[in-house]
Amino acid sequence: MTRRIIPIANANPGGGEEVGLYEASKKIYPRTVRGVFARWRWALVFLTQLVFYGMPWVEWGGRQMVLFDLVARRFYIFGLVLYPQDLIYLSGLLVISALSLFLFTAVAGRLWCGYACPQTVYTEIFMWVEQRIEGNRAARMRLDAEPMSLEKLVKKWAKHLLWIGIAMWTGFTFVGYFTPIRELGVAFLQTKMGSWEVFWVFFYGFATYGNAGFMREQVCKYMCPYARFQSAMFDRDTLIVTYDPRRGEPRAPRRKGPDPRSMALGDCIDCIDCGLCVQVCPTGIDIRQGLQYECIGCGLCADACDTVMQKMAYAPGLIRYDTQNGMEAGWSRRQLLRRVLRPRVLVYAAILLLLVTGLLASLVVRSPLKVDVVRDRAALARIAEGGRLENVYRLQIMNATEQPQRYRIAASGLEGLSVSPDEPVAVDAAQSRWVAVRLQVPYGSVPAGSHTVHFGIREEGSGAQVSEKAAFLVPR
Repeated sequence: MTRRIIPIANANPGGGEEVGLYEASKKIYPRTVRGVFARWRWALVFLTQLVFYGMPWVEWGGRQMVLFDLVARRFYIFGLVLYPQDLIYLSGLLVISALSLFLFTAVAGRLWCGYACPQTVYTEIFMWVEQRIEGNRAARMRLDAEPMSLEKLVKKWAKHLLWIGIAMWTGFTFVGYFTPIRELGVAFLQTKMGSWEVFWVFFYGFATYGNAGFMREQVCKYMCPYARFQSAMFDRDTLIVTYDPRRGEPRAPRRKGPDPRSMALGDCIDCIDCGLCVQVCPTGIDIRQGLQYECIGCGLCADACDTVMQKMAYAPGLIRYDTQNGMEAGWSRRQLLRRVLRPRVLVYAAILLLLVTGLLASLVVRSPLKVDVVRDRAALARIAEGGRLENVYRLQIMNATEQPQRYRIAASGLEGLSVSPDEPVAVDAAQSRWVAVRLQVPYGSVPAGSHTVHFGIREEGSGAQVSEKAAFLVPR
């Protein structure tokens, strides 16, 4: 259980009384709420998990559609076959994802945290299981406060068994992105999974179980670095979940019916101090205290408040998505949207557009053939049959297409240079092959030293060609 430091007043350093500096964090019991933002959250839960759990089972051209095969050192993404030499594309995807996060945060705050972050998604799933088994907020609080009984034991065990099942299936699916998931499933049923696969299934499952089942908001508040540097991406025109103090302060509880003005409670009081905005918050904060780094921007407090406003026959929007400038100036929705296209957002969008365009263009012109040349260090240079000087190389030919291909190997750069073997080399679909290649020149036709030669590897079908440089050594 995490602990937080609390301030100590009137402490006497010279006294003998021992004073505790830490307080155990209290468990949060979020209340269920319905509304626009709650529906959006559940829509993202279904969408993200449909993609995560379903994608490894979808086939593309007779193989798994998305597979990061670390053993074979090949990545399959839809119709693309990427080799370690194509790591720049994966790096580009990560950079684009990070910049997209910056752009969305500058426009509308922590949308990622509130709707699509795995911590948020799995916490929502685990809380749904908890609510179905243990009941609503009041029932869960009452159950935890009761002494151990058979009913409590059954409910707790049922909840944790379901949590463990979801967590283990999540770990299995995660490993299924790195090992063909159908083969992994057969190996699991036959208890023949590899040691590293077993480790990562249990490790990822344990992380999901612990983070979503127990730590929950503690991950967002204390472990996630995004909450700490989000202020660098916020400005006064960023849409955030805000409470309107001009409509809500001073707060006062009351029943539906009397006009607040007639009760001498202020000019335009709408907040009845019901506390529902705090009860529904997954991180347990009070949005009425202003912008806080713990706020994940989920909007559930706005849903809860709008429900109360509807019952009280008041206008909705006491808690809403707004900007600091818009809140102070009383801007309309149209005026807020105009401020979206401000310099910071335009710069992020322009850079993101350039990166996406460059990545797509690079993928379009990308050659489906890759070659690595490695010298045979066991025999740098030798006199071969017929009095010819020979250098030996090993070529790794990588076929990045979905069909078998045949390649011809040629070389240039020296007079009288010959290549062996000179017959086509066959490489299966999405596979690589090492080929030993011998280059020969007439003895004495080339001066001693290192000379540059170029290997030309051409695909017989489409004509794709790659040229790779190497050094031909002539001993003194």
